[in-house]
Amino acid sequence: MPLTLLYNNFAVIVGLVYVHLPFMVLPLYSALDRMDRSLMEASLDLGAGHMRTILGVVVPLAAPGIASGVLITFIPALGSYLTPDLLGGTDSQMIANVIERQFKRANDWPFGAALSFLLMYLTVIAIFVQAMLQRRTERRS
Repeated sequence: MPLTLLYNNFAVIVGLVYVHLPFMVLPLYSALDRMDRSLMEASLDLGAGHMRTILGVVVPLAAPGIASGVLITFIPALGSYLTPDLLGGTDSQMIANVIERQFKRANDWPFGAALSFLLMYLTVIAIFVQAMLQRRTERRS
């Protein structure tokens, strides 16, 4: 049985990951490149396994890069409407597609504007949370 890769939610997810993966890779690479390698070696020398080293040393040190990457990826993915429209077809229910349908097809401008403000508020909240986490990490170090 062939795998259907068009006009379903799986196709939308694969397409969004493919399009937005570089937005996550670049901040993550930058955070991992700045990390002190001797801390990982010390963790391994003191008896921690590889998974414990990753979870206890690498992830906390790379947390600002992870948070920046998630934010940089979240914002364009939330507003993406072309990829879900092309890969998901008319049944795609991402918020950007719903907003576009409200303005173009349904002529329900107040509801489309309300959804647009909801999208904008989600973006501002995500930026605020990332700034608070960044400030907290700067205070600790």
